[in-house]
Amino acid sequence: MKTLQVICLILTIIGAVNWGLVGLFDLDLVAATFGVDSAITTVVYSIVGIAGIINLGLLFKMLEED
Repeated sequence: MKTLQVICLILTIIGAVNWGLVGLFDLDLVAATFGVDSAITTVVYSIVGIAGIINLGLLFKMLEED
């Protein structure tokens, strides 16, 4: 399970960096890399979104332990 958590954290950080680039420089690195209407772009966004949801669950689990 720890491996899944690390992978999800890395994917969430990648998503945050991409959103930072969008906000600061109007550059969507995922879309620029794979194409705006590409199926791969949709898959990448979906995987990062799922990783964020998993991290959200881990956050609530961590808060319950305190």
